Amino acid sequence: MFTQYIELDSGQPATPLWLVDEDSLALWRDGREARQVAWVAAQGFKGKAGDLLLLPAADGQCAGVLAGVPRGDALGPWDLAPAAGRLPAGRYRLLPDGKRQLGEGRLGWLLAHYRFDRYRSEAAATEPRVLVAGEDATVNLEACRQAAAVALVRDLVNTPAGDMGPAVLADAARQLAARHGAEMHETIGDALLAEGFPTIHMVGRAAADAPRLIDIRWGDPDHPKVTLVGKGVCFDSGGLDLKPSSAMLLMKKDMGGAAHALALAQMVMDARLPVRLRVLVPAVENSVSGNAFRPGDVVRTRKGITVEIGNTDAEGRLVLADALALACEETPDLLLDFATLTGAARVALGPELPALFTPDTTLATELAAHADAVSDPLWRLPLWDGYRDMLASTVADINNSSESGFAGAITAALFLQRFVASPVTWAHFDLYAWNGSAKPGRPKGGEAMTLRACWALLSARFIAK
Repeated sequence: MFTQYIELDSGQPATPLWLVDEDSLALWRDGREARQVAWVAAQGFKGKAGDLLLLPAADGQCAGVLAGVPRGDALGPWDLAPAAGRLPAGRYRLLPDGKRQLGEGRLGWLLAHYRFDRYRSEAAATEPRVLVAGEDATVNLEACRQAAAVALVRDLVNTPAGDMGPAVLADAARQLAARHGAEMHETIGDALLAEGFPTIHMVGRAAADAPRLIDIRWGDPDHPKVTLVGKGVCFDSGGLDLKPSSAMLLMKKDMGGAAHALALAQMVMDARLPVRLRVLVPAVENSVSGNAFRPGDVVRTRKGITVEIGNTDAEGRLVLADALALACEETPDLLLDFATLTGAARVALGPELPALFTPDTTLATELAAHADAVSDPLWRLPLWDGYRDMLASTVADINNSSESGFAGAITAALFLQRFVASPVTWAHFDLYAWNGSAKPGRPKGGEAMTLRACWALLSARFIAK
C-alpha cells in the first residue's frame, strides 16, 4: 500500500528537497545562486518547522524545495508530514542539511497519503509524492510495514459500527490470518458458555450480531510465546446503564484495542519474528434488549472468580477477563492487552498519552525507552494495591465497578490483574485510539497509539537471528 511512496535512490530523476532548520538555513544559502537566495528572502522563509518553499527555475519549473524541520540530528516521525501533505505530486530526492538523519521521518511522509474515503461519493485522488532516500532498502520496507499497521488501526476504528460488528471484525481477522498462513478459531454465541467464556457471552448476548472470541495462532510452537489481547467492543451503548447520546458518538472506536492487537500481529507476521504468536479478541456489541445483563447480576468467570455487575457500562474489563484468563493458561512469555477502557485515563493523561499498567518494572522501563525512541508516547500509572478495596463486593468476589469516582483507570487495571496468572509478564494499555483534531499525517479519526512502541519492544526482545 505504501511502497509506492518511497524509493531507494538509484539516480532516478527527482526534484531536490532540502531539509533545513532555522539555524542551518544560512549554511544552505552559501554557494547558492543569488536569485535563489533573493527569492528565499523575498518570501520570508526562515526555515521554521512545517514551512515549505518551492524554488523556481529560470524556465518557470520547480528547481527544488526547502522544507523547514525541527532542530536536531534526526527527524521525528511527523517532521516530514507537513511537506508530504503540501507538495505537488512528483518524485523528491531528500537532501538533508549535512548533519541530519532521516530517522523516523519516513513514517509521516507515508502516512500523509493516508485517506479514509470509503463513504465518500467522490473520493479525492491521492496524488503520490515519492520520497527518494539513499539508505538501505530494508529501512524503507520497515517504514512501510509500520505505516501499513497504523493504517489498519485507522481503517478498523474509522469504520462505523453498522459495518464493523463482531462478525465483520472476525472477517478482518480471518483475512489477516489467511494472508500470513496463521490458524484462526472462532467461538460464537452460546458456544461461549459451553467452552467457558461466560463474561464474553454475557456482555454480547443482547446484540443481534452474536458475541464471539477470535483466536489466532501463528509461528513455531518452540519459539517464545507472545500473546496479544484486544478489547473488541464494536459498539458500546452502555447497556442498561445507558450512555447519553453524546457519549455514544465515538463508540464505534471501542474496538480500538482489537484493532491494535491485529495491527501488531500483522507486523509480527510480516517480519516473521521468531515467536509463537497468539491473538485473542473478544468481539461483542454491548446492546440493550430483553436479555441484556443487569446491574446487580453476578457472573462466574472462566477463572472461577465471581463478579458482581456494578455497572453495565464497565463491560470492556469483563470481556477481557475471560480472554486474559485463557491467555494465561498456556503461560506466555509476554502478554500485552490493548483497550479503550476508561475515560478516567483520559482525564488523567489526556487523549494523546496512553496509560501503561504493569507490575514488571523491567518491562515498564523497556517500554518507556522504546516509546521515547520512536516518539510513540505512553505513561506508566501504578497498580496501587491500596485501591483494591474499591472493587469489593458484598455478594461476590469482586465488583466490576467502584462506587467511588476516584482512580477509575487504576481500579480497572486492578480488576484485569485479578485474571492474570503469575508469573506471566503482562502489560495493559488503556488508550484513546482517536485523534480529536487533524495534524499533518494524523487526520481526525482513528489512530494507533503505543503500537510502534510495542513493535520496537518485540523487535528488540525477539529479533530474528
